[in-house]
Amino acid sequence: MSPGVEIDADRIATAVQARPHIAGLHSGRFGEIATLLRGRRIPGVRVRDDEITIGVTGRYPATAVEISDDVRGAVGPIDRPVHVRIGDIASPADEPETVPDASHS
Repeated sequence: MSPGVEIDADRIATAVQARPHIAGLHSGRFGEIATLLRGRRIPGVRVRDDEITIGVTGRYPATAVEISDDVRGAVGPIDRPVHVRIGDIASPADEPETVPDASHS
């Protein structure tokens, strides 16, 4: 992205949450990682003129490097540094269970 191009925090939030090592966005201990837009807030993504910070809950057993690489891959090439803050790790017990579809038995 070239300087001065508007960064779409909604697109970043959606792309990051779709990554395999990410259980969700995390806005930080005090909710400081967020983008404020007209009439709403996007928690977990903070866009500034000189940097972007993304807070996430990682998915166990991913490492910090795998989680950070996943986030940066979701953001893609951009004109400023992307900082990744891992606020928590979701254990497999925290994940919703999938129920097998009985109609295919």
